[in-house]
Amino acid sequence: MTSTRPFHMNDLFSFNNVNLDVLTETFNMSFYLQYMSRWPELFTAAVAPDGSISGYMLGKSEGIGELWHGHVSAVTVAPLYRRLGLAKMLMEDLESTSANVYNAYFVDLFVRASNRLAISMYEQFGYIQYRRVLGYYSGDDPEDALDMRKALPRDKNKQSVIPLDKPVLPEDLEW
Repeated sequence: MTSTRPFHMNDLFSFNNVNLDVLTETFNMSFYLQYMSRWPELFTAAVAPDGSISGYMLGKSEGIGELWHGHVSAVTVAPLYRRLGLAKMLMEDLESTSANVYNAYFVDLFVRASNRLAISMYEQFGYIQYRRVLGYYSGDDPEDALDMRKALPRDKNKQSVIPLDKPVLPEDLEW
């Protein structure tokens, strides 16, 4: 049975089985260390019975006023451990921390508009497509992102998840 625990600094040296996958965004070391120091309770490791890292969740809390929210920067599971409910467990952990520790209104995440599998998974977890962000993913072939959101208990009227009727540009994002 897989368990979760806070991500440790030494885990950065042993998570290649998760990170070196075409579906996973890899960041530089300072990015991970910044999250570990600023939002340690939103950086969670899923650990297999043999002690190896089977997945992780990287998140933060940001915004002001009614835009105060938890943000999923990365959630990923090693190929060997997919379809076992680990992503759901990690997402629920971030949602709970965002609601109970940070008193956030919602949780959001960005996903490639072409990643139908991930979009479907997030929709099963209760996320809605809030808005499209044109050209969010840069590179040789820029791609749009979907900003997906899930309201938390603080947002009693679910104002944070009323979809926008037109796309936005990356420079129009609040955070």
